[in-house]
Parts: sequence; C-alpha cells; structure tokens
Amino acid sequence: MSAPLVVRWLGTVPYAEAVRRQEILVEAVRSGRARDHLLLLEHPSVITLGRGANAAHVLLSAEETARRGVEVHEAGRGGDVTYHGPGQLVGYPILALRGEMRDAHRYLREIEEALILAVADFRIRAARVPGLTGIWVGEKKLAAIGVRISTGWITSHGFALNVSTDLRGFDWIVPCGIRNRGVTSMERLLGRPPAIPDVAARVAARLAERLSRHAATASRAELRIVPAAHSASRVAGAHP
Repeated sequence: MSAPLVVRWLGTVPYAEAVRRQEILVEAVRSGRARDHLLLLEHPSVITLGRGANAAHVLLSAEETARRGVEVHEAGRGGDVTYHGPGQLVGYPILALRGEMRDAHRYLREIEEALILAVADFRIRAARVPGLTGIWVGEKKLAAIGVRISTGWITSHGFALNVSTDLRGFDWIVPCGIRNRGVTSMERLLGRPPAIPDVAARVAARLAERLSRHAATASRAELRIVPAAHSASRVAGAHP
C-alpha cells in the first residue's frame, strides 16, 4: 500500500508564519510525530529571495515596497527571486524522501510533472524548458519551484502556481532572475479564473500520484502541530 500524504488547506498565511509552520512540521516529520504533509495556501503580496538570489533582481526600493505594503523576505529555498500574492496556489510538501526518491533532481522533476498533469486537467498544455526549473506555456512561466532538502532528506518549500494572480506583481522583480521570458496564469490562458479549490484538489491528487502516496486526513495531534489559518476553508481533497 502507498504511503499517506496528509493534504492540508491553510488559507491565507503571511510568509514568515508559513516558514515557521514548515520548520515545526519538518522537525515533526523527522522525529516521526507527523506523517508526510502537503500544505496548500495563499500568501499576501510578498517578494522572496532564494539562496541563489541576486538582490538587484528586486526592482522596487525598500521605501516603495513599504509604501505598497509588500514584504520582502530571504528564503531558505533554492532559486532566485519570486513573487507570491493572492490568487496564487502555493504548495509546501513536507516529506521524508526515501529509497530512489532520495535524488533532488528527480524530486524537482516529479513536482514539475505533477503540475503539468494538474493544469492539463484544465486543458492547459504546459511543459518543461531544458535548463530551467518550473513549468512553462510557450515563453511564459506558469509555475515556479524552489525547494529545500534538510537533514534526513526532509523537504520543505515547494511550488507556486499562478491561478488568478495579478501578474503586475512580477513587474516588481526579475522573476527567477530570467529577463527574456515572461509569466502567465491559468486565468489568462483560459480567459476565466478557475476556482482555487478545484485547482488545489487536482494538484494534490497529481502530486500524490507522482510521489506514490495516497491522500490522508490529519490526526488531531497533527492538527495541533500545524493549525489552519482563521481564513481557511475546505478544499476538495484537502483536509483542514
């Protein structure tokens, strides 16, 4: 039987709080107090810088980000600069990689494949671009990926899929440090905004498939470790 994957919808969570929750859950998974999780959520507008980020890829001054109410955070993930905001589905898999999955490159490819399959369920044809991480439609990035793998092969951070995101937020940065390509969203590609709960359910199902897991409901102990945000609501296939 496949291993369980606890799928949780947390609602809208500030970035720093989401990082704190990931850190707590990483330790819980490492110690065996929690099973593998997929945290699904949205962030208020925030710019994050990965371990390989060039600060010059943030195009707004500190004064301007403060005026706009946009937070800027250094992140412990791989990659360069990205933007998160409302209408973007963010996923943080907190997993203990085992056996053949103890391969960072393979793990990234499985996340990409899950996202490609999930958006295909909405009749969007996305693909990989050789040498670049994420999924793309033509010359435009639809989803960004940046992960961290810590001691014991425990994963954190993850992916950001533009569902109905206001893409003007990406004008504030050089997305992922790539100047000659743009960004897009499911809404722009479809001509209408798909419901985030529907997208979240498909992403959760596809990622569970790619990682040879089955969706599970959080135990009471796991709910205490990572409580849902007050704004959280039920997502089909995700158990708050």
